[in-house]
Amino acid sequence: MTQPDSVTIWTIIIGLAIGSYALRFVFIGFVGDRPMPPWLLRHLRYTAVAILPALIAPLVVWPSATEGQPDLPRMSAAAVALAVGVISKNVIAAIFSGAATLYGLLYLLS
Repeated sequence: MTQPDSVTIWTIIIGLAIGSYALRFVFIGFVGDRPMPPWLLRHLRYTAVAILPALIAPLVVWPSATEGQPDLPRMSAAAVALAVGVISKNVIAAIFSGAATLYGLLYLLS
């Protein structure tokens, strides 16, 4: 594999910076001074709740530690974290219970 030249790298970096700025400016610059409709505000409340599962789900289903094969410790940790989160409504308790389950099963099964 050949290394890309510095002009290509800097073109990509500058293009991504401009695109990122433009995307943010659309929402902050054009819409920032107007009130958002209630239906949009209602949906935006769920954004923060959806971020953690979106980050964790690929690590549970296709873990790189097992070369993409699902395994019992990760599936069990996800199930325990989900159950504790639903029952207790406490994110911290769900995270720590899932982590304890994962590390406990990895220790016991290895």
